[in-house]
Amino acid sequence: MDIPETQEQPKRKLRLRRGGVEELRKITDPTEFAIAAADYLGMAPFTVPANFLPNADLLCGMKQEMWNRVKAFPVMRTRGRLTVAFADPFDLPAQEEVARWGRGKIWPVVVPMTTLKDVMQRLHQAEEAADPTMAMENIMRAGDDSEVELKSDGDNGGMALDASMVSDDDAPVIKMVNSIMIEALKTKASDIHFEAMEKRSRLRYRIDGELVERPAPPKALHDAVCSRIKILSNLDIAEHRRPQDGRFKVKALGKEVDIRVSILPTVHGEKIVMRTLDKSNLAPGLAELGLDEYAYKAMKYAIDQPHGIILVTGPTGSGKTTTLYSCMQDLNQPNVNIVTAEDPVEYELEGVNQCHVNVAQGLTFAGILRSVLRQDPDIVLVGEIRDGETADIAVKAALTGHLVLSTLHTNDACGVIARLFDMGIAPFMLASSLILAQAQRLFRRLCPFCKKPVKYDAELLAVNKIDPAPFEGVEIFGPVGCPKCHGSGYKGRGAMMEVLPISPKIRALIEKGGDAELLKALALEEGMVTLKEAGMRKVRAGLTSLQAALEVTGGE
Repeated sequence: MDIPETQEQPKRKLRLRRGGVEELRKITDPTEFAIAAADYLGMAPFTVPANFLPNADLLCGMKQEMWNRVKAFPVMRTRGRLTVAFADPFDLPAQEEVARWGRGKIWPVVVPMTTLKDVMQRLHQAEEAADPTMAMENIMRAGDDSEVELKSDGDNGGMALDASMVSDDDAPVIKMVNSIMIEALKTKASDIHFEAMEKRSRLRYRIDGELVERPAPPKALHDAVCSRIKILSNLDIAEHRRPQDGRFKVKALGKEVDIRVSILPTVHGEKIVMRTLDKSNLAPGLAELGLDEYAYKAMKYAIDQPHGIILVTGPTGSGKTTTLYSCMQDLNQPNVNIVTAEDPVEYELEGVNQCHVNVAQGLTFAGILRSVLRQDPDIVLVGEIRDGETADIAVKAALTGHLVLSTLHTNDACGVIARLFDMGIAPFMLASSLILAQAQRLFRRLCPFCKKPVKYDAELLAVNKIDPAPFEGVEIFGPVGCPKCHGSGYKGRGAMMEVLPISPKIRALIEKGGDAELLKALALEEGMVTLKEAGMRKVRAGLTSLQAALEVTGGE
């Protein structure tokens, strides 16, 4: 290997002990270490542009795995010489190996170890996109069976479920399912979709509310994967014509996660949707939900009341259950009796008596609620008010000295009143029992590692009837995409809320049967923040983009 004269490395400097270098690397910032190492060896430090990806022509026919082993990546070729960035400039054998790959002279430069990892991840994603078969193999290789333990619901861990698979030919299927679970947990996917297409299977994860397609097992193994999941869920593996529901537990990555399974027969085979229920993601209380001051104070005041009804509204997947569970975490005390009726029970909470709705056996919300009221409860949670009978019992429970929390499907907070009127609740009963109505949506948070300042789109604001004045002189941000957010530009989600506390004036209007528009006008006078305005505040705070906020509030 030829090294330019400007980068000759003095022999006495190369005598630095390897162990000393590793110790120094552990206690030094990666960027500072790279600069110091380059100065010590007479090499040049190199700054990599954002989202840099090595050109395929420079890889010398070597895959990302080989470059990762030598802790290097190619940068460019000038006048026949390949410039290569090394994260470990003290590894001379690695430099000699790269020189052999390039069949010529190389020009070594130094980059921080963190930069190498980012570039390797981008290179890995590019290779997966080019070769989906290789991607599935990589996923299976990454998901070692020792990392995951699967248990059917109700299993105490005494029996290994793998033992029920009598054929050795099924071992790859077991590993494939384990690998899918591990990848879903690593990417924090809320749902796993495994679908049968005409000529292939499709695997998708819902990450931060968006479905992302991933390499899927071959179509020939679709039925075997479905059977494996059915065995884990204690379902009938011979049934292919009717929908089935079940659940099992996964122990992986140092935590235990419940998996709720739904199987639906389709034209080309069975579709499986698995929802991951990770209790560690639950907020320990209202304060940790990241609410604005007005919403937090209103919610906190409401749950501190001795009796009344609190209603949380929003579409499916808007975080209603998470909000109610956060309220229960604050309320769950040894001197309080909390009973719930849920369909299904999503998270098991210590100290809370949770009942599972089973319509097939006559256990409806209304039926459970009647029994619950004979259990001396202080606080009652009803998973959802679906009909007039459940609404009537819930309101009467609130009037007889219980604090009731429940959900309802309406577009906004003021729509709760009209919806309950439609269910047959008398205005005077609702006015006497309702403490607070709340509507919420989940917004996608911008990735803090790659978000960039952008100018607001005046035309977009005008189309959505939003006043541009509050955006003047305010720095807002947009998505870019990086390895840490899997190229989406977004990482994680948060809640935006429209909270309607029931003040004396609003209570009087409800008692008179006031419509939603009058209620909304009065609530706005009293300081209520609409969903759309809550979304714009998140945009101005730099938490999300204008487009992402309008995705969930544009029609409000």
